[in-house]
Order: sequence, then structure tokens, then C-alpha cells
Amino acid sequence: MRVIIRPDYDEMSKWAANYVAKSILEFKPTPESPFVLGCPTGSSPIGLYRELIKKYEAGEISFQNVVTFNMDEYVRIPEDHPESYHSFMWKNFFSHIDIKPENVHILNGNADDLEAECANYEKAIAAVGGIHLFMGGVGPDGHLAFNEPGSSLNGLTHVETLTTDTIIANSRFFDNDINLVPKKALTVGIGTVMAAKEVLLVCNGHHKARALKHIVDGNVSHKWTASMLQTHPAAIVVCDEAACDELSVGTFKYFLDKERDNF
Repeated sequence: MRVIIRPDYDEMSKWAANYVAKSILEFKPTPESPFVLGCPTGSSPIGLYRELIKKYEAGEISFQNVVTFNMDEYVRIPEDHPESYHSFMWKNFFSHIDIKPENVHILNGNADDLEAECANYEKAIAAVGGIHLFMGGVGPDGHLAFNEPGSSLNGLTHVETLTTDTIIANSRFFDNDINLVPKKALTVGIGTVMAAKEVLLVCNGHHKARALKHIVDGNVSHKWTASMLQTHPAAIVVCDEAACDELSVGTFKYFLDKERDNF
């Protein structure tokens, strides 16, 4: 696992965007061989998306031959609801770039058969040859996508019941009313993320410090599902200094030293 520590959120977002753009450009995607990108939602990746949009607007990169698969979506919330992840992605990323709508894949939380929707999502990922780079964020309790503490570390796309902690954390998007937050979601599994060729996790802020400590310094545990990235052959965690508040001084200096020539 690589751990990239940047001074603040903006610098963290720029580093992550540069890495994603470089990966796409080096792949040289075509209509017959697209680059497959996994996409997260939430507050952490907004800066990453903003920087990728800047690169598109500057003519540095095109997303015409990029296929995306989102990590998750709430269950039984209208797609056009302002807090649905469909709305989030088009508002914060897709509507600002040249991606083809048919190349965008987001789970349907209103499907008649949610289990079948999850199974078909895995089939769609397999049909394009798997995900090349899965971007992700992390919750304060260390969850990745909506794989809550206690979730299987080998699971695939499934229906997940959200914990009280996650509902409270997400209530900030629902007028701080926990009663308005959906109680279930569809989510890719940890196994789905681990199957990607590369994973890039962004983590910022002091409120994520405890999670980062377990992801980087702790043992692999289903209690902190993002800790599974320790076993991925090509995982990168990009964080700001505030998220490192609970890392040991030795760990903090080790990763700064190891990556000193990669900034």
C-alpha cells in the first residue's frame, strides 16, 4: 500500500486527479478498449472531480472512451432526488465532461428485484473486462462504499442496511434530519473493489483520522472494511495532514520519506 500525504485537501485532490488522469492517458482508451473507472460519492472526492473537470476543460484529457461504475446508491430514493447518487454524479462530475451517457453505470435503487440488480451489476463489470482503477472515499468508521463495519471482506455487490453512524453522518445532506436518510443502499462489495487492478482512496480531515489509523496502521478487519486495501497489490491512499492526526510519528514520517520524490 502506498500512502500519499499532502498538506491540505486541495493538494490531496490535485495529486489524486493527476494520478487518475495519468492512468487514463497512459492506457490510451479507444471505443473498443475503454478505460474502466470506479467512482465514489460523498464530500471527499468532490475536489478530485473538480480537478479532473479542470483538466478536461483545459483539453488535457477526454472521457469519451471511459466507462464508469459507481460504488453505491440509496434504496428507494428517486433518481432525480437532489441527494441521490445519480444526481450527485451528474451535478459534480458527469455533466461537466464529455463522457457518453451510455458509458455511465449507477446502481438502480428502485429496481423491482434488488438482488437481481446487484447480480447484473457484477455481470456488467465483468462484461467490460473489470475495473482498471477504482476510486473511493472512506467513512469515519472505516467503511468503504457502503460496506459497513462487520461486512464481508470478500463480498460482491449487495443490499446493505446502513448503520446509525452512517445515517447520522449522511444526515448533513438531508437537512440534518436522520429520518430523511434512506436506511438501505445498494453497494459494490469489498470483493468487487479488490478485484480492480488499482484502487485509489481519498481521505481527508481530522474526523477521518481514526479510520485512517486503522486502514494504514491497524490489522485487516471486517470492523474497518477499508483496511482490506492493505492486501491489495496496487492500492494508494491519498490523504491530507489533518487525517493523519492519529498516525504514529514513525508511520507519518515513514510514508513522507518513502514518497518524497513522487510529489
